[in-house]
Amino acid sequence: MTTYPEEIKTAAKLMWLRRLSAREIAEQLSLNNVRVVYQWAEKGHWEEMLKHETVEQATARRLIVLVEKPNKTNEDFTEVDRLSNLLDKLAGIDLKKARTAKEKAATSRGERGGGRGQGKKKKPKNDISEITAEQLETIRKELFYEYQHRWHDNKDQRTRFILKSRQIGATYYFAWEAFEDAIISGDNQIFLSASRSQAEVFKAYIIKFARDYFDIELKGAEFFNFSNGAELRFVSTNSRTAQSYHGHLYIDEVFWIPDFENLNKVASAMASQKKWRKTYFSTPSVKSHGAYPMWSGERHNERRKAKVKFDLSRDALKHGLLGKDKIWRNIVTVEDAAEQGCDLFDIEELRDEYSEAEFNNLFKCAFMEAGLSVFKLEDLLAAAVDTDVLWVDFKAKQKRPYGNHPVWIGYDPSRSGDGAAVVVLAPPLKEGDKFRVLEKIVMRNRAWQWQANRIRELTEKYNVQFIGIDCTGPGHGVFEMVKAFYRRATPIHYGLESKTNLVLKAQDVMESHRIEWDAEHTDIAQAFLQVHQTTTGKDQITYAANRTSATGHADVAWAIMHSLSNEPLNRNRRKSSMAIAR
Repeated sequence: MTTYPEEIKTAAKLMWLRRLSAREIAEQLSLNNVRVVYQWAEKGHWEEMLKHETVEQATARRLIVLVEKPNKTNEDFTEVDRLSNLLDKLAGIDLKKARTAKEKAATSRGERGGGRGQGKKKKPKNDISEITAEQLETIRKELFYEYQHRWHDNKDQRTRFILKSRQIGATYYFAWEAFEDAIISGDNQIFLSASRSQAEVFKAYIIKFARDYFDIELKGAEFFNFSNGAELRFVSTNSRTAQSYHGHLYIDEVFWIPDFENLNKVASAMASQKKWRKTYFSTPSVKSHGAYPMWSGERHNERRKAKVKFDLSRDALKHGLLGKDKIWRNIVTVEDAAEQGCDLFDIEELRDEYSEAEFNNLFKCAFMEAGLSVFKLEDLLAAAVDTDVLWVDFKAKQKRPYGNHPVWIGYDPSRSGDGAAVVVLAPPLKEGDKFRVLEKIVMRNRAWQWQANRIRELTEKYNVQFIGIDCTGPGHGVFEMVKAFYRRATPIHYGLESKTNLVLKAQDVMESHRIEWDAEHTDIAQAFLQVHQTTTGKDQITYAANRTSATGHADVAWAIMHSLSNEPLNRNRRKSSMAIAR
């Protein structure tokens, strides 16, 4: 039997974690057979290092794998094109603008005697020497909207802080900005995200730009090193080596990253020299978040006797404004984006889909009122972790992702056939373990039978020990269907006492930091922040989430609370080992 050096095994492991197939690994490393890859993977528990991904993350990861494959087939090229278009759609990009930009880029390459695969000489790795500033400018002007051009006009500000609506192409734009700047200036670029998988979305965009517009296939497992010396690195907030890097820094969704003070220390270390720029951009969370004093100017005023007034209104910041603290601030709501050329949204439809408070937060850059919620943002952010690093026993791609370990399921119905939610919760197996949200499914405009079938599929996929279903109103139909195949399904009837118990249990779990979910699922924290205390018509205290007849809200939060209800309020009454009892 052939003995392979450790360097080959390490390379195989890195390729496996980047979703290459065993066949592709064997071919690229010139191994004798595919079986040895499976043996290494099983012995080293490589599959346990993978996790459940969002569609955007999975698309980005697969695109990266295919582009870096040395000997591509025609099928590979076809899949790359398909994934590239899908990534544009997921980013909310106007495909007409993208096509026009590609045509102009192709014309430019043709004028220079280019053309994919025709008469090319072998070039250095990641050779960007033939890309001109004029080409980059032509593509940028074609590809982006007015508010993104404004971001570019203010690119040289030492610090930019942008409050934005969802889905207006911020991640996409800043990936381009860094790509363009690295080519023109030769400066290093660093992307800092809550998790490695999100950082790789930046990487996938940059791979797309190089391939689609300049016929260049970038190579680099951990980072890109351009032929002009520029390095582009993609790191997560838990990266221990992040502080050793230096360059222009981009931090996304900063208002949803926990422990901002420590993050900012890392950011300051990476961009401490005056030549390096920092760009923070995010949808808002609550004013109690650690990043808010920086946004509001409070941090600047803390150290000064002469206080400065910062105008944070939309009118003042709509076109960007440099503050006395030398931070350039900008607000871009979905309405601003529409006014400035982005025609990708039906704003009235969005208003119908979300409550006023939720619409204002997600699309109009309004901070949620933390004092109204019964949950604290700092507790919710503490639950957001990089599961790439921490969850080694969850094998998302296997038929039984969590093996035979027990899970609890919670279901929350919609109030109008829209916005139901199901979560799969892994309970603690031993003292000191935490609950983990392994999977969540949001179902919109789906019939009860369809929703019940999704729950049935979960019972076949996991070792389900408990299913808690809100049977109040429309949830009753789903409960009856689930009970037909899972007889132990537990009905939850909403009332003053039951809702109070649900919230108290969740508060205890959150405040004691006994739960985790993937950091990319910012909608979970948003959902819990919607839950607030109110009173009934008889002045009795209860809990609500601004639910209207038009739409459901905080569905994911309630679904998690329904699953948590399987643990008593006094958890000492039940040993953690009960989780595995059938």
